[in-house]
Amino acid sequence: MLRGLLSFSSMTMISRVLGLVRDQAISITFGANATTDAFWVAFRVPNFLRRLFAEGSFATAFVPVFTEVKETRPHADLRELMSRVSGTLGGILLVLTALGLIFTPQIAWLFADADAADPVKYGLLVDLLRLTFPFLLFVSLTALAGGALNSFQKFAMPALTPVILNLCMIAGALWLAPRLEVPILALGWSVLAAGVLQLLFQLPSLKGINLLTLPRWGWNHPDVRRVLTLMVPTLFGSSVAQINLMLDTVIAAKLSDGSQSWLSLADRFLELPLGVFGVALGTVILPALARHHVKTDGEGFSNALDWGLRMTLLIAVPAMLGLLLLAEPLIATLFQYRQFTPFDTRMTALSVYGLSFGLPAFALLKVVLPAFYSRQDTKTPVRAGLVALVANMVFNFILLAVVYQIMVPEALKAQGVMAALAKQPGLHLALGIASALSSYLNLGLLWYWLGKTGVYQRRPGWGGYVVRLLLSCAAMVAVLLALLYWLPAFTPMDKWHRIGSLALLVGGGGLTYLLAMVAMGFRPRDLRGH
Repeated sequence: MLRGLLSFSSMTMISRVLGLVRDQAISITFGANATTDAFWVAFRVPNFLRRLFAEGSFATAFVPVFTEVKETRPHADLRELMSRVSGTLGGILLVLTALGLIFTPQIAWLFADADAADPVKYGLLVDLLRLTFPFLLFVSLTALAGGALNSFQKFAMPALTPVILNLCMIAGALWLAPRLEVPILALGWSVLAAGVLQLLFQLPSLKGINLLTLPRWGWNHPDVRRVLTLMVPTLFGSSVAQINLMLDTVIAAKLSDGSQSWLSLADRFLELPLGVFGVALGTVILPALARHHVKTDGEGFSNALDWGLRMTLLIAVPAMLGLLLLAEPLIATLFQYRQFTPFDTRMTALSVYGLSFGLPAFALLKVVLPAFYSRQDTKTPVRAGLVALVANMVFNFILLAVVYQIMVPEALKAQGVMAALAKQPGLHLALGIASALSSYLNLGLLWYWLGKTGVYQRRPGWGGYVVRLLLSCAAMVAVLLALLYWLPAFTPMDKWHRIGSLALLVGGGGLTYLLAMVAMGFRPRDLRGH
């Protein structure tokens, strides 16, 4: 599992770094405004569906069934399963994509009032959605190929695939945009092209394991029905955080211009620890847990899950504290150039504060959910997800009301609630905090129900592990606070001073955490599975 994690993480790291470059290119070229908001909304819809299928429901439903067939039946059955699943999934998604293109104006209406004073922004959103929506079809078939490759312990290619999307969007922002009459449409064309290229990129690896087959309709095939039966509830259960993000997008549409862009950029800072470690751990651990379950190896199942939890906390807790302390220095250094102003830096930092608070919960969910899906239990995550989803909306409105009372001046309140929401920047902070709180609630419910199943027995040494982790984090926080007190404010600095100061902060904090862990007995061998 550690080899698989390192393979997946190293490839994902390339993708996440390029994702950062992508967001830099977009921010520097277009800034944070109504036009950029329209693109981020249009991109968030297929991106939401990508998470749902590529990293969510499809993988968690397909991999356990695929692993069972791979371990217990001939390879010909595996080829038949690939052929039938790809044909059935492709057919369903083709219809969904067509419906999405037909009803694009109605989808756009959810995120921008069609009767608003700026119909140009609404029309732009419709155009962008029509370009980005077909991404769903291609990325879902890419997820099918990736799930099969992961089950054969081939993690590198599926993890590297998202690099194509980032390269296409960078080219769109820097090369294609200046050549179009409406520059922002270049990003929509980039997403569409990336969807096709990502699928083509997976095919040679699929051929290498003799699973490249022609798609065939298989609605009544027993294994396909099992996948679909598992997939329907997991569509919801594994994607509560993403559904919450979409609901946040609807609410953010009513807030000041730039709110969508600030929230999207903040999400980028969670992508590194979540993508490189959280999603990677979940992807690597799911086939392993499924194998242990199929072979009725209860101890192996529990040990694999225990290892995954320790690995997650090792990264997620210091990452959360680092983001809370270094949000503004990071944003100023990476994005504050040309069209992206110091004001945008402060507003994006508010989003990072809210979302990063929930980082440990977001990451742990990626490991805890496979403990249910590997045993083909899809009902329990749905129950927890429903509660978390309702709670997120309640938290949204409560926290928005609190932030509204604190931030909005009386003169603006006199113009009415909707006018004040649209004019007062900073209210998007409430949405990030609400998402974090609902994720902790989701994790707590899943942990409670996992305990009742008895499949996980905590291994010895957790007490000492937690003490080492907390003391190392405390040392890191102390060093970062001292450096932040000593360094001048980041937003007025020039580029090279920002880069040098940020390198000092990240290097000093990271080295302190590492040395403190080693000083208290942590060794590289502790990373190996038990």
